[in-house]
Amino acid sequence: MSDDAVLEVEGLVKHYRANSRLPRRNGPVRAVDGVDLRIAAGEVLGLVGESGSGKSTVGRCVARLINPTAGTVRLLGKDISTLGRRELRPLRRDVHVVFQDAYSSLNPRLSIGAIVAEPLRQHGDGDRAGRRRRAGEMLERVGLGAHLVSRYPHELSGGQRQRVALARALVTGPRLVIADEPVSALDVSVQASILNLLLDLRQDMGFSCLFITHDLSVVEFISDRIAVMYLGRIVETASRQELFRNPQHPYTQALLSAAPVPDPTNARAAQRVVLSGDLPSQSARARGCSFHPRCPVAEDRCRTETPALTAVTAEDHLVSCHLVTADHGGPDISGGRSGLVHHAP
Repeated sequence: MSDDAVLEVEGLVKHYRANSRLPRRNGPVRAVDGVDLRIAAGEVLGLVGESGSGKSTVGRCVARLINPTAGTVRLLGKDISTLGRRELRPLRRDVHVVFQDAYSSLNPRLSIGAIVAEPLRQHGDGDRAGRRRRAGEMLERVGLGAHLVSRYPHELSGGQRQRVALARALVTGPRLVIADEPVSALDVSVQASILNLLLDLRQDMGFSCLFITHDLSVVEFISDRIAVMYLGRIVETASRQELFRNPQHPYTQALLSAAPVPDPTNARAAQRVVLSGDLPSQSARARGCSFHPRCPVAEDRCRTETPALTAVTAEDHLVSCHLVTADHGGPDISGGRSGLVHHAP
């Protein structure tokens, strides 16, 4: 893997104006509140967290489907965070998105061939016959026959539609693919085939991937590194092996303990960490660490000081927690980490 960064995100912020019917004291909705990310060439970075943590908003800001409130997004070394529509257009071929609901992301009035060839048409690549031929070749690469070019989305299964969406995303040879929950709506057997396909295509085509999901077994299977997100902020980043072997942040430990364990014996031995309360409001966020209202080991400074991402235990292991130190690691809220880790089959 190259050390050259395909994507660099620094201080990414996305705030939404609160509904006018809500009290003014609630302030803006802080969907993303200062996120730093880096993805190297050919790397898969898994972005994981519970619903409402801001994962999809990060992906949409990176792809400039929505405009960030603040921060910097650099794609292939070029700052795209403030570029206008015309300036962004030639860069669109280098970043594509695969959405969760393939059916709603595919135009029902276009044939499969036209859908896959649409990015080529938008960028003026080749003539109509050439685009149709490349669309057929891309459909073959994602495991669908070129004979499907004349079909329509409603004639395909959910797994086939997601393969079409993947073919459309890859037909221009992008450097970065943002996969936003691409398998969460599919059966488990279909999920496995799509994930293996994505890894094979990554190996062949060399693109990087920001893989957004809430499924821990999926993120463990597909990711090289993992970033854990909570309430608009990254609370822990590490390699896949390091994160699952040695989770440091209390939220990461709780998240891993919630994953189902397929072996009944291990499931009985595992100690579940149950957090109190729900995800706090993003428009009325507490001071200090964003996790402290639900953290079972929070101290006084956690309620007043916001922790920074700092390196612990390994060079690439970063944690945002006052209680984590490089010498002693972090608190073990499980009473023993052996029951926390869930390994994908």
